[in-house]
Amino acid sequence: MKLHTAAILLLFWLGVFTVHVDKGSASSQPMRKFSCVKLSTKQWNIRNFVNYEKQQVPIDAIMFITARGIRVCVSPNQKWVQTAIKRIDENRLAKCQ
Repeated sequence: MKLHTAAILLLFWLGVFTVHVDKGSASSQPMRKFSCVKLSTKQWNIRNFVNYEKQQVPIDAIMFITARGIRVCVSPNQKWVQTAIKRIDENRLAKCQ
């Protein structure tokens, strides 16, 4: 009887371990919720942006995020985009100090 119970417990723990390992490997690859497929050609007011994300797939883009959560995709090659990225990075550093 004890051997039977031990065998059942062993199988149970192996099953839990297998599910845990499988979940860990699948969740270790982050997935984006939002992705740029079209780029805005408008020059935006950079004071409205609070964050950004760089993207290379499916297109090379910068996704700016406003305080209200609006996402704007633009080409990273524009001068005003580089200025906005620098400003956001400086604001982050200022908040950390």
